[in-house]
Amino acid sequence: MDVGIVSYGAYVPRYRITPEEIGKVWGEDGKAMGKGLFIVQKSVPAPDEDVVTISVAAARAMMARTDVDPREIGALYVGSESHPYAVKPTSTIVAEAIEATPDLTAVDMEFACKAGTAGIQACMGLVGSGMIEYGVAIGADTSQGAPGDALEYSASAGGAAYLIGKKDIIAKINRTISYTTDTPDFWRREGQPYPSHGGRFTGEPAYFRHITNATQRLLADAGTKPEDYKYAVFHQPNGKFPTRVATMMGFTDAQIEKGLMTPYIGNTYSGAVPIGLASVLDVAEPDDRILVVSYGSGAGSDAFDITVTDRIKKYKRDAAPTVAKIIGNVKNIDYATYAKYKGKIVMKEESS
Repeated sequence: MDVGIVSYGAYVPRYRITPEEIGKVWGEDGKAMGKGLFIVQKSVPAPDEDVVTISVAAARAMMARTDVDPREIGALYVGSESHPYAVKPTSTIVAEAIEATPDLTAVDMEFACKAGTAGIQACMGLVGSGMIEYGVAIGADTSQGAPGDALEYSASAGGAAYLIGKKDIIAKINRTISYTTDTPDFWRREGQPYPSHGGRFTGEPAYFRHITNATQRLLADAGTKPEDYKYAVFHQPNGKFPTRVATMMGFTDAQIEKGLMTPYIGNTYSGAVPIGLASVLDVAEPDDRILVVSYGSGAGSDAFDITVTDRIKKYKRDAAPTVAKIIGNVKNIDYATYAKYKGKIVMKEESS
């Protein structure tokens, strides 16, 4: 039985900071750093924005584009590594915000940057088995980077939501596979505000190993070649890695261009691949084939082979902002404002 994407929506905060502005504070060549990472600017959440508000905005955009009754949603997963509460689910707040039925399973997921795609796989299983009619999978983050750390140039905020079902699907998920190992390239212990990372170790044995293995296995299972796909979306911790891995796997710049969002909004972690896929779906046409490969530190990759259906012609894309319109709404800020918004500096409370 066909299972796939029924609707989707995305959200990215409008505030931006450039690598030059960050480098200026730390006495570094921010322009060179940005060029090396292939990042022009990154998004910054406002003081009143977090994974809950980002997820709600994306989910509401998703529901605005479909006639599905939210009371038919049987599962809702929010994947993130920056949930605002250590003990209190994000998913229940989102479910209530979109007026989903209380008769659903709602769970917060975490697997570094691939928690959102893991949620899609979980929804596929529940929908495909007939246990539920529709499931929602969201990938969203307000990612962290310690002051002065290399991550500060890329860690950003944003997310996207997907409604998975069997009826009126706009994109069929033909198959999915995962590749997972215990590769500790990136971690953050409970209570620590910023993550630690293995520097160059995050490249070859971590990102590239998992992305290439997942891609090769999916292509073998599907009996396809890179040229069979109109678009490809790879996880994008920066603009450099996905460009390089695409070349390694035989994909062209034209195939990855539409889904490559990191140069303009930074690394949204769990939101990176979902936002990239949303950007592709904004322009996709019937029979377009899409390869999607996520990566989460720790480490694992989820790969998807997707075909756009004729239903996309009737899909109400205009009922919510496209990714291009969202990322075009920009307000640049300086480092002091960025530090305040991210809680790196805190205003002193007035004495009573």
